Amino acid sequence: MTEFNINSLKNKLNTPTLHMALLSVVTNGIYPLMWLYKHQDTIMQETGQRFSSRTLVIWMAICAGCSVLLRVLFALQMGEYGYGYGEYRHRSHADAMQTLAMLLSLAWCVLAVVWAFKARAALRQYALNTFRFDLKMNPFYTLIFNIFYIMYCINDMPQAFAKHQIIYGTLLSVEPVVHDQQPPQLPQPPYHPQ
Repeated sequence: MTEFNINSLKNKLNTPTLHMALLSVVTNGIYPLMWLYKHQDTIMQETGQRFSSRTLVIWMAICAGCSVLLRVLFALQMGEYGYGYGEYRHRSHADAMQTLAMLLSLAWCVLAVVWAFKARAALRQYALNTFRFDLKMNPFYTLIFNIFYIMYCINDMPQAFAKHQIIYGTLLSVEPVVHDQQPPQLPQPPYHPQ
């Protein structure tokens, strides 16, 4: 029997949000794609919901890679590094390639947002069904910070659960219940015969 623990998803991923953000900056946005490819199945297995596929992550990587490639290649060929634009025809060709690179970047961002909202729904359902609490996840932050916000919410889930228990005054246990013990007896009110 699988024992559920509020820390299990956080422990399986073992990725602090700050590390993910810093590695993303250092690798020019490639690290979150590698992280998704490696850990997406862990999230889906823990939550019990298949909300995405590796194909989505591969398309995100293709869009990101082609965008970076087009920006670098046409910047080298068309003037940012001293080659000069030359004719108007070359300038319009470079502008078209830069526009294509921008559209590919936009596609990458849209796919990341789609993944984040699917992951958000799966995490909220997981918290509700497994631990009986509503995991509050801001849709605006999901839109803006997508993968990073999902990682933040996964890391913050134990604190959110503890806060829920304090506010609602319940100490919910998700440990298996042992039925061999007798339930505690409540004190009976004194009997007064009439």
